[in-house]
This record gives sequence, C-alpha cells and structure tokens, in this order.
Amino acid sequence: MYEGASLEKERQKVNKNAGKKWPWIIGLSIVGVIGFSVATVKVAISNPVELSDYGMQSYHAYDDNVNNIISAKIAFDQNYTIAFLTPQISEKKSVIVYQVQDKSGKAIDNAKIEVVLTRPDTAKFDLNLTQPNVSKGTYTFNAIDLPKIGRWDILAKVAIGDKQRYYNLKADTRYPTTFEF
Repeated sequence: MYEGASLEKERQKVNKNAGKKWPWIIGLSIVGVIGFSVATVKVAISNPVELSDYGMQSYHAYDDNVNNIISAKIAFDQNYTIAFLTPQISEKKSVIVYQVQDKSGKAIDNAKIEVVLTRPDTAKFDLNLTQPNVSKGTYTFNAIDLPKIGRWDILAKVAIGDKQRYYNLKADTRYPTTFEF
C-alpha cells in the first residue's frame, strides 16, 4: 500500500503541473504569433513590392487594355519593322539605337520613340530617354551612364501616326552583348 500511495501522490503532482503549463504555453503562443505578425509587417514596409511597368504603364492599365495593345502591335508589325541595333550595354557610355523601316525597307524618320531603362526590382533608377538623333530611320539616343551594374529592362514605345507598339528587351551589364527579347 505504501507504493500505491506514493504513486497516487506522483499522479496528483503531474496533473497539477500539467494544468499550470497550458495557460503559459497558450499565452506565449499568442505573443509569438503577434510578434511574427509585427515582424512581417515591418519587413513588408521596408521592402515594398514594385509594380510591374511592362508596356510602360501600370499592370492594371496594361491588363485593362491588353486586347487593344495586342491589336495595335499586330497593325504596327503589318506595316513597319523595328530593330534594336545597340551592340552592347554597359554601365558607362551606353548608346541606345533603334532602326525603323516600313515593310518595303524604306527608312521611317517620323516615328516617336520613348525609351525607359529600368531595373526589374525597383523603379528608383529609371532613366527616361527622349528626343533621339534621327538619320535615315536610325534613332540614336545620347550616351548614358547606368547607375548600377546588373540587369536592366529596356522598354520602348514606338508610335508612327496612329500605329504604335511596345518593344521590350532585357539586358545585363555583366554580359554586355547578350539581350533577351
């Protein structure tokens, strides 16, 4: 009987301790969840999501007008060709060059070309290029220095009369002669 009484006392001790642990565990869990939530919000505020600028407009506007943009590209491509002639892109003295011709090969000198060089991760370093030098369908923008090495998106909007299209490329200054269409 002596052993039985001893076991009974141990059981009661275990049961008393178990009842005291759960409120602490639940309380610490709640505090942990709140702490992780606050940390998540702080990280999100200090690292904001960049909006896509594909097509040189917000993705909402692009999505709303995607059918018109695709139709405009098809109409443009039926009448004109555009070629990216820049041999390489580097962080110093990069010159952006496009050539615009009609389908018969005749140079087009009256196109309006807007170019934006942007980083895929932030819009902080965007460079807007306007007013190129035009000669025989070749549009040459002044040399630029890129503020950072690495990946760059070269976004262009080409308009001739009522026809327009977007021409987007990806480049990397670490591989200056490689472009992704």
